[in-house]
Amino acid sequence: MKAINIIEGGVSVLARSDVDTDQIIPKQFLKRVERTGFGEFLFYDWAKEPGWHLPVNPILATGANFGSGSSREHAPWALEDYGFQAIVAPSFADIFYSNCTKIGLLPVVLPEDQVKALMEAGEAEINLQEQTVTFAGGVVPFDIDPEIARRLLEGLDDIGITLEQQHLIDAYEAERERSGPVTTSL
Repeated sequence: MKAINIIEGGVSVLARSDVDTDQIIPKQFLKRVERTGFGEFLFYDWAKEPGWHLPVNPILATGANFGSGSSREHAPWALEDYGFQAIVAPSFADIFYSNCTKIGLLPVVLPEDQVKALMEAGEAEINLQEQTVTFAGGVVPFDIDPEIARRLLEGLDDIGITLEQQHLIDAYEAERERSGPVTTSL
């Protein structure tokens, strides 16, 4: 997973609340297990609407309760594959928020009035280390769990976190009694 510190650039606007994971990536596109190739199907049904345009920018600003519905890792995968590096909203579905952080897609919670100001600004800088969003309307702080922030700053997914304990894993394997053939080698 790529480490995150500063995300800056254009802001794409999706001025809709209660966007569920089936709207983000419809079920008919969930046949793959790879994390790539989903971006072209992002908001598939809405993309057919006249006048729909969602530019590729590093930041997506959207309405409250983003990512509700079923738990599907494909939704963050599609957003990331499309080109988004951060999503800013007044609130997220809990499991969607967690799924984002596990792949390095930064979810940022800001008050609704600040999200609207960000949408109007069109450009922003998100600084994870400082926990701030800077745009024409000023500098707005955001909260994030310290352990989640550390993982994102260091680019650690679940496997990376496990490998931080490699010395303990090696010590355990070296000390445990074996009755039978060794199935792994280092």
